[in-house]
Amino acid sequence: MNIAVEEVVGVLERVTHPAAGKQIVELNMVSDISIDGRRIAFTLTFAKANDPMKNAIVKACEKALRHYVSPDVETHIDVKTMQPHADKPPPQKRSLNAKNIIAVASGKGGVGKSTVAVNLAVALANMGYEVALLDADIYGPSVPKMLGAEGEKPDARGDEGQEIIVPLERYGVRTLSIGFFVSPKEAVIWRGPVATSAIRQLLYQGDWGEPDYMIIDLPPGTGDVHLTIVQELQVNGAIIVSTPQEVALADAVKGINMFQTVNVPILGIVENMAWFTPEELPDNRYYIFGNGGAKELAKREGIPLLGQIPIVQGICEGGDNGQPIAANQQSINGKAFMELASNLIEAITCP
Repeated sequence: MNIAVEEVVGVLERVTHPAAGKQIVELNMVSDISIDGRRIAFTLTFAKANDPMKNAIVKACEKALRHYVSPDVETHIDVKTMQPHADKPPPQKRSLNAKNIIAVASGKGGVGKSTVAVNLAVALANMGYEVALLDADIYGPSVPKMLGAEGEKPDARGDEGQEIIVPLERYGVRTLSIGFFVSPKEAVIWRGPVATSAIRQLLYQGDWGEPDYMIIDLPPGTGDVHLTIVQELQVNGAIIVSTPQEVALADAVKGINMFQTVNVPILGIVENMAWFTPEELPDNRYYIFGNGGAKELAKREGIPLLGQIPIVQGICEGGDNGQPIAANQQSINGKAFMELASNLIEAITCP
């Protein structure tokens, strides 16, 4: 098997550092390439020892070489960390200057949590507020698609030795997501520490400015990412999203209990898919998932019901087409999300 160094370099040029948005060869991360038969060895040098993308990049290199060179190649990758200059102090941790930080959570998946987070952010922007949206759903990032930014890459710039990620802006909302740095077809298989490191990177290396509201779309359930957010940030409160179904309400209670355990106020419950309304018959309501289950849960728990969001065809189409329905303030759901935003503001200012 005859393999040229130039061939290996060409293949590795296909591998991109997700956070930097540049090829690893362009970033001078690849060195000391040696080839012995089908054995390919080289060094990958990372700027930081705790780079959360390290394992993903190593696996991407191995996969690319087996795909583009030969499935029989043996890869030996030596991972190193760049030595900092002795006369240059490490950069200080940047602060997050959001006036209000709101966590949007759900006890289980499939209840429309991300739909609520995206459209709530757009509704707040429609009201004239500066809004940021962090997609912290590491394992199922859907915000890029919902905002029509799938496949795009945020810009990055240097600032006193630290790389700063510039959020994309859509519908007046600045947003970052791990979905901007991985392929939509790629499964994110990260252990808790790697996932939380990626979240910290988006939080503190993002050029968020000073938004009035930062909406954080959390993963479903409870876990490491949730704890990282509440430990790292001064979260003003959490919104729990649920459907009227009993199985969803049971999991919503677990989410409520988790936030109460870590002393994060529950601002309220949002009942998504509260009823079905045909857009041509806006006064008709069909309770296909049950009637008022989340409303009753809010009453039992002594928590405000911030809003009830009906199902209409437009909300599904808008999410798939990257056009949030809240952008159309005159639509049925546009009005529902504007009311939700108003109720949220009242819950924060008048607890």
